Amino acid sequence: MEYAVGKTNRIIAARLYEGEDIYECVETIAKKENVKSAAVFITGGFRKASVVVGPKQEKPKIVGNFKEFDGPGEVLGVGTIYWDDEGPKMHLHSAIGKGDETVVGCPRGGAKTFLILEVTIIEIEGINAGRKFDQQTQLNLLSFG
Repeated sequence: MEYAVGKTNRIIAARLYEGEDIYECVETIAKKENVKSAAVFITGGFRKASVVVGPKQEKPKIVGNFKEFDGPGEVLGVGTIYWDDEGPKMHLHSAIGKGDETVVGCPRGGAKTFLILEVTIIEIEGINAGRKFDQQTQLNLLSFG
């Protein structure tokens, strides 16, 4: 286990509009505001999303099992922002649903807003953290250093 202790800094509230992509918008805010570490909370709706719902295979390389969500539907999610060598990257997990359909996972394949999506970014100050490439998983994972 690795961990670091920081404290709350700025809190950023944002509203996304119909059709906007959650990853593009949040990562743009993080870059513009130079948010290096943060917790992210979302509430609202997704029009569509491509969600990783677990691994399709684990070896020799982890391959995500994607499920398509065709909304519109409701969404509630939590995530983090940490930078890699290219800039800020959000890692988000969410519960998305409409009627009797529920999808829980990581909308890593992108997600488009339905009507409104409220985003709260709580910046973490005083930690040295980022996403670094992990050879074993072939993913950019959270690392402290």
